[in-house]
Amino acid sequence: MQVVIAIFDRFTILDAVGPYQVLRQLPGAEVVFAAQRRGPIADNDGAAQLNALASLDEVSRPDIVVVPGGPGQADHMTGGPLREWLVTADASSTWTTSVCTGALILAGAGLLAGRAATTNWLAKDELARLGARPCDERYVFDGKYVTAAGVSAGIDMALALVAKIAGDEAARAAQLAIEYDPHPPFNAGSPATAPAELVAAQRAASRFGVAYW
Repeated sequence: MQVVIAIFDRFTILDAVGPYQVLRQLPGAEVVFAAQRRGPIADNDGAAQLNALASLDEVSRPDIVVVPGGPGQADHMTGGPLREWLVTADASSTWTTSVCTGALILAGAGLLAGRAATTNWLAKDELARLGARPCDERYVFDGKYVTAAGVSAGIDMALALVAKIAGDEAARAAQLAIEYDPHPPFNAGSPATAPAELVAAQRAASRFGVAYW
């Protein structure tokens, strides 16, 4: 089972690494970071890199596709190698997934038309404009398409996907292996629970969009 996490310049690193840490535990899985070119790909801040060990054209028929988000997403909305690869890979994939604003890349390629989906809370209007049906859930399954909300939700999505593929026990084992037992010190991880002034400030500072991406 080949899992391809498609990375691009100015992606958000946890969008990719969170699912990687979970999906690499699928029995028989090969998880590959791939990009338009082989080599190191810088994240949204330019402070960290992931090494793409394959080019996109070397992994044209993955079983699972994962598309992270980040500000570089905007460069892949109207064509280009990543979008072309995604359409081709999706034609034979078993699962096509995204994290955060990666859903906008899927929607921009026409893959989420009329489908329930989620993304970062600040990008849901854009997701609707692209033809999807935005939901407020942490992750959403619609057929073979699985979308996660902002950044850390990619871990939840990946665990749910492991459960679908390999069963609940495999997902529980993956969760324990990464000791994923979140108890955040603040209840501000959602616009529904964060202070109104904080929500307003991030919305005002965003590109549609994500305040610090």
